[in-house]
Amino acid sequence: MTRAPSRRAATPPPAPASLTLSSRNYSSWSLRGWLLVRFAGLSVTEVMVEPDDGGARRELLLLAPSIRVPCLRHEGTEVWDTLAIAEYLNELAPEAGLLPADRAARAHCRAICGEMHSGFSSLRSALPMNLKGDFPGFKVWARAQEDIDRVLEIWTDCLQRHGGPWLFGAQRSMADAMYAPVVTRLATYHVPVSVPCRRYMDTVLAMPELQAWIEAARLEPEEIEELDMEF
Repeated sequence: MTRAPSRRAATPPPAPASLTLSSRNYSSWSLRGWLLVRFAGLSVTEVMVEPDDGGARRELLLLAPSIRVPCLRHEGTEVWDTLAIAEYLNELAPEAGLLPADRAARAHCRAICGEMHSGFSSLRSALPMNLKGDFPGFKVWARAQEDIDRVLEIWTDCLQRHGGPWLFGAQRSMADAMYAPVVTRLATYHVPVSVPCRRYMDTVLAMPELQAWIEAARLEPEEIEELDMEF
């Protein structure tokens, strides 16, 4: 008697990737995570946190002990720190060039991304991201100006070392995603910058991905009064 071949249970397909995001208008970390995913070419379902979510609001107002949005879920893996998302995507899609090929350039890229990730608190609080806003004549206080000066120093150094138009040369990297919200801040508050830095800002602002994000941000109905003040 011939036995029928046993059938193994089919392996279910992996769950589609998703990216949890907060306000497009105000959340600089959501923008960073979203750009990283786009740079890597990973298709994701976007999951928006409700505007009245207390945790998301505390993060936007810099009152939360840590940042849990954006959060990438991919094939059973959950990653919620923006730098961790960047490193995960670099392993997933190394051909995307999120990190430069040269070892020294990779170290430099990681260093300035880490500086953006952990520093510039005065810049964050004094010039919050607000893509709907426009504040000509905005007065930048001294400590925030120190942060801005350091950012411009980083950009100038990278552009001189690697030749532009992006921070690490001809290809976009995780550094461009990490500093993109600062580009929008300097544009929103009309902060004067050097010609090379202005050229870099124009390059970032012209990205189709960033243009799409800004367009979506302008359609968001909710506003957070604390972040819409004219200081």
